[in-house]
Amino acid sequence: MRRFFLRFFAFVGLGFTLAGLVLLILVVRAVSPEPLPRAAVVELDLERGLVEDVPDDPFLLALDRRRLSVRDVVEGLERAAEDDRVRGLMVRVGSGALGLAVVEELRSAVEEFRESGKPAVLFSETFGELGPGLGGYYLATAFDEIVLQPSGDIGLAGMAIEIPFFQGTLEWAGIRAQGDQREEYKGVLDIFTQDGLEEPAREAFSHLLDGLFQEVVNAVAETRGLEESEVRTLLTQGPFLAQEAQELELVDRLAYRDEVKDDLRDRLGEEVSFVSFRSYRDRADAVWDGGDRVALIYGTGPVHRGESGLDPFMGGGGSMGSETVGRAFREAIDDDDVRAIVFRVDSPGGSYVGSDVIHREVIRAREAGKPVVVSMSNVATSGGYLVSASADRIIAQPSTLTGSIGVAAGKAVLEEMWEKLRVSWDGVDVGGNSGMWSSTRPFDEEEWARVETILDTIYEEFRRKVEVGRGMDSDAVREAARGRVWTGRQAMDLGLVDGLGGLSAALAAVREELELDPGASLDVRRYPEPRPLLQLLMEGGASPAASRGFDAILGGRGELWPTVGGGAALLNRLLERGVATGGRLFPAG
Repeated sequence: MRRFFLRFFAFVGLGFTLAGLVLLILVVRAVSPEPLPRAAVVELDLERGLVEDVPDDPFLLALDRRRLSVRDVVEGLERAAEDDRVRGLMVRVGSGALGLAVVEELRSAVEEFRESGKPAVLFSETFGELGPGLGGYYLATAFDEIVLQPSGDIGLAGMAIEIPFFQGTLEWAGIRAQGDQREEYKGVLDIFTQDGLEEPAREAFSHLLDGLFQEVVNAVAETRGLEESEVRTLLTQGPFLAQEAQELELVDRLAYRDEVKDDLRDRLGEEVSFVSFRSYRDRADAVWDGGDRVALIYGTGPVHRGESGLDPFMGGGGSMGSETVGRAFREAIDDDDVRAIVFRVDSPGGSYVGSDVIHREVIRAREAGKPVVVSMSNVATSGGYLVSASADRIIAQPSTLTGSIGVAAGKAVLEEMWEKLRVSWDGVDVGGNSGMWSSTRPFDEEEWARVETILDTIYEEFRRKVEVGRGMDSDAVREAARGRVWTGRQAMDLGLVDGLGGLSAALAAVREELELDPGASLDVRRYPEPRPLLQLLMEGGASPAASRGFDAILGGRGELWPTVGGGAALLNRLLERGVATGGRLFPAG
């Protein structure tokens, strides 16, 4: 027995020793990465898509450890364009969900890289493989050359909106949705109360879809040297097999990945090494020229009160907690070194109260003399627009989904369902409206009047905050509001945003606000500053943010009433992903 324990503890000790050595090697490699080769082609793989922000949580960080952020790629391409060791760029793309607005940001970064005179080649095994591939092809058109695998295809088949309506299903189950919304275009409740599109929703979605489709048509026509009418026809006649795509000049040639690499080696006329984008980012010399400090704050995912974290109902994506984002603003406001703030927003809305907390912090930053510039990503609707409305400037991409200035609220009435299940409810209460939020019965007349008053009040407050924040008159806001979603370009025409572009355009706006030279260096730092994974692990595992995500799976949060996004959160995310691939779209809230 003694010998057994000696061997057991020796084995355990050996295990800890090996683990320690592995950790030491990883740390040494992280601190002292191998130098870059003298001639390199940077390889960027976008098959898995990108994230806006890597969460400051060990559990979530582990899940996203291989994911690059939009900022990583944009800044990395800017650095690679100026790096003499980088001789070219090769990007692989397929059907990864990026969102049209992020695609436009990447297109701009690639076009700037090409201005350095270095070749930029996009390779795809397939744009869709018998599925939608419009988003990937839209990105591809920004490159010098598009190469498609001979067995691949291009899933260009136009854009369509297909919306599920659950009224019949709910009626069958004995469930009735009782609620209301402001105004006619705020159709999030329609999927529960109607069996098809109401005319205002049909009009709004048609207008939205036409705007998104035109952006793609214009870009493809310009970059491929085709007439707009020809492109519009082509984008509705697919999908196309590889040989057909080449004959139609949608791609430049057909080849396999190894052949693309061999061709690049021959064209560059020297012995080049292929380096992954992540490796290049980690191994490239850090460039820091000082300059005025700018705080970069992220607000991504549905808005709710409390801490940001995992939102299991958004496919495991993040959520925007008012406490987390508000705290980041307060840190930036209190930091004397911070001169301005860039607020990166990618949110379909959610809690009105939570959105208002963040809205107030934006105002406080401006009152402290620190300009706030909002950079909208794929989606900034409802509460996502409210948190942006009082910024000094709002920059969106042409295909950003924004607006949806409106409100919806209600509850599911399960009274009939319980009757079908032979379940009876009983209890006691005190106070006139104590049971108004109960799902066992509908609102009575007095309770419904209170709901209507709350909706009217929130909608008026929302519009007033947009009027003040944007400096617009009430008639202009009323026309842009009514719960309607717009593209970024349409929103700029309405005065809801100030300019078109991505993070680079937002930083250019910061320089203007600070009255700096257009080329002035900026010290951009994320607030709160991210902590290393090792530090997060030593601080005790998953944060309350991640834990709350699992609580939501088990029990759910009851914080989406009243809401300026609410049930639209999931639908907006589906819309974002659907647009990215040119597939079926779901309604924005």
